This record gives sequence, structure tokens and C-alpha cells, in this order.
Amino acid sequence: MNKTEMAEKLAKKCDLSKAKALDVVNAIFDTAPGGGIIAVELDAGRKVGITGFGTFSTKHRGARTGRNPATGQEITLAPKTYPVFKAGKGLKDRVAQ
Repeated sequence: MNKTEMAEKLAKKCDLSKAKALDVVNAIFDTAPGGGIIAVELDAGRKVGITGFGTFSTKHRGARTGRNPATGQEITLAPKTYPVFKAGKGLKDRVAQ
């Protein structure tokens, strides 16, 4: 399912127009700077927990040494912050059925 298909299902389920449903999906999941509720919270270092569904958070990986696969030369990889999603019990149980 892509974003457009999600918006169409949301429109049917909640009796919204497709345009309004797409606005809602974008308001939650947009990744543009300053957009998307989840992305803004993660940028600020906060977690987004949806009971029964899961938790969005970030993790930090420090600088480390790696290898260039083409040359075998050692290189230093920069520290990095990346998003993480951990499924909640309700979602895990539903998918496992």
C-alpha cells in the first residue's frame, strides 16, 4: 500500500474526501522539513508512541571505522542518528494470527 491508497481507504472509512484524507496522511507522515507530526517529534529527540501499534524513536550510532569495499582501505564513518520503529504488542499479535 502506498500513501495514495492509504488516503483512499481512510476517506472511505472516515467519510472524508480523498483530498482531505491525503492531507491527514501527509500531516502525520510527511518527511519534508517542518512537516509531518512524526518526523518533527523525532527531529526534536522525542518518541511517538501509539498504544497497541508501536513506538517511533531515534537511535544514535557513534563514529566507527569501516572499509571501502572497492579498495579495502579503512575509512572513518561519521556518527549518525537514525529512526527506529518498534511494533507494539497489539500489532505483533494481529500480524501473528
